[in-house]
Amino acid sequence: MTTGQDNTGSVEAGAPAADVAATPVQGLVEAGRKGGGLQAFQASLLARMEAASSEELQARRLAVTIGQAHCLIRLSDAGEILPLSSLPAPMRVPLTQPWYLGLVNLRGNLVGIVDLAVLSGCEAQARERDSRVLVFSPALAPNCGLLLSSVLGLRHISEMTQISKNNDAKNELIGIVGRYKDKAGIEWSEIGLATLLKEAAFLHIGR
Repeated sequence: MTTGQDNTGSVEAGAPAADVAATPVQGLVEAGRKGGGLQAFQASLLARMEAASSEELQARRLAVTIGQAHCLIRLSDAGEILPLSSLPAPMRVPLTQPWYLGLVNLRGNLVGIVDLAVLSGCEAQARERDSRVLVFSPALAPNCGLLLSSVLGLRHISEMTQISKNNDAKNELIGIVGRYKDKAGIEWSEIGLATLLKEAAFLHIGR
């Protein structure tokens, strides 16, 4: 999945050097000497590195905009991201809600495209050069996609401050599971795609 370049300056998931350096290596070496030698030591170190990589992945989010809102999406929830311009125009489905933009044929599979901004009572997203379609992970709903105004890359939530999920602003996006503020003061709403799939408003596309 192409998500753009990670511009956060964070350490890549494949290089958890800090975690490895912080490991009590001497203790592991001594354990290896007593019960299995170098092979046991290497196996233990590999397990720690894999755990660090998994934690790093869990902390990363796909950063996107939906209309004017800055949003974060778990990488495990996302399937693929496609430029809207590379897809045929969505085929409207009669008697569906205005936020249900229609169906596109994606390599033989019909995917329904949703404008989450309109569903949440905001203005419709302009369909421009940076517009993308995010298809849900096959484990969630492979025949569902969200219209995105843009994809900004990756962000690391450990570098952000978690703030209250309560928001007095009108027409906030549905499906929010967390809210964060980065060092630049930008507020981000984490959208849970699995949460969206439990929202009655999201599921009822008919008028």
